[in-house]
Amino acid sequence: MSGYSQSPRIVKGGIVLIDPGSAQVQRVIALQYNPDTLTRTLQAQGMRDNAERSEALRLKGPAVETLKLDAEIDAADQLEFPEQHRAVVEAGIGPSLAVLESLVNPAAADLLANRARAAAGMLEIAPMESALVLFVWGAQRIVPVRVTDFSITEEAFDPSLNPLRAKVSLGLRVLSVDDLGFDHKGGGLFMAYLQARERLAARAAAVGFDTLGIGGLP
Repeated sequence: MSGYSQSPRIVKGGIVLIDPGSAQVQRVIALQYNPDTLTRTLQAQGMRDNAERSEALRLKGPAVETLKLDAEIDAADQLEFPEQHRAVVEAGIGPSLAVLESLVNPAAADLLANRARAAAGMLEIAPMESALVLFVWGAQRIVPVRVTDFSITEEAFDPSLNPLRAKVSLGLRVLSVDDLGFDHKGGGLFMAYLQARERLAARAAAVGFDTLGIGGLP
């Protein structure tokens, strides 16, 4: 046996957190198993219904895109090798779930700092800025997103009631240059994503009118 395998390397989808100011990577979260389904919804930003007729074909900006996916997390594989996965033995998949929960919760330190500022008499306290969340689904789909909804269904527990298996549902809204601006790191990533989609569209096969059963337009 040479050890060579013709099986393709499976690229995992996941989430990357970066500092919105410095653009430094804070954490990479890989999905344990790629979901079988990724639902994408694009809502066009057209002109208002009462706009002038000359504006009917105009687009105000990029479509508002939302993503839905269900991911599974299971401790079974790690528990087969307990010495290599002590955290899983002690806490199940709790640490993995806690990392995902950090996407929608501010840090406790930030909450306490804002409380201290309020107690000191500061009249205006800016909302806490979270990390920039990037959804990564292959090299051609790296988009800034905001988590809009998040649910966890825990399905199995160890004797200490640590979860061992769970299904996670994520709702994401893609952040475009309308949200972040062109100069923001996230805005640049959105433009790269949009351009990648345009290059992909250019590769689609062209068809003629005969495919539609007509000879041409009237």
